[in-house]
Amino acid sequence: MLTDQERAQAADILLEAERSRTPAVQLSKTFPGIEVEDSYVIQSEVTRRKVSSGRRVIGHKVGLTSKAMQQSSQIDEPDYGHLLDDMMIDDGAKLRHQDYCVPRVEPELAFILGSSLKGPGVTLPDVLRATEYVIPAIEVIDARVQNPRKITDTVADNGAAAGIVLGGRPVRPHDIDLRWIGAVFYRNSEIEETGLAAGVLGHPAMGIAWLANKLGRFGTGLEPGHIVLSGSFTRPVWANQGDTLHADFGPLGGVAIQFV
Repeated sequence: MLTDQERAQAADILLEAERSRTPAVQLSKTFPGIEVEDSYVIQSEVTRRKVSSGRRVIGHKVGLTSKAMQQSSQIDEPDYGHLLDDMMIDDGAKLRHQDYCVPRVEPELAFILGSSLKGPGVTLPDVLRATEYVIPAIEVIDARVQNPRKITDTVADNGAAAGIVLGGRPVRPHDIDLRWIGAVFYRNSEIEETGLAAGVLGHPAMGIAWLANKLGRFGTGLEPGHIVLSGSFTRPVWANQGDTLHADFGPLGGVAIQFV
């Protein structure tokens, strides 16, 4: 475990890496005694500082929801990060590649909550009842720490959250079997990844239930109007300067961005 001073120092490191667009040395190397609990405290401290400077929390993201990604990270549960208002990106936007360290992108489903959720004991039906609508999304992820990263690095780094793009056609959760929503992910007209939303813990709403129960341990809940990214059902795709990234969700439409 780290001291409060070390946690504050780690937050300083991450904020400077984001400001300079230069990945920092892994926190797991700088602070060999770091544990996942430390990492969540560091993440919360970075978020607190950003909110105190005028930014606003608009939701959360869930990551590492597939078995393959959990095994590669040597963990047995997902992780989460905070979404802030300045992470919102318009569908079709052109993003400056130089504004990121090493950006990648993932197709996901975003749950927009109509009522609150607070664990413990939140179930899949609870999530479906609380959800106003589900909409296709692209998450932009960006590592503010160097490779190779451990789970403690990723969690402290806000789950690598860097941007969220919403688009396509919103649907009510009871109007479609969310497990069978699929996405074909293109980079510059070439298919890079395909997947089904069932890859997220068997049902994408399970990612939201996990998050509500995890946050409930700290006395925090998910609020009405919050956006919650349920987790990617493909591998991340690298975003290079000049790339156009397009997620085709079939009958639910598409979402696209370009890095310039």
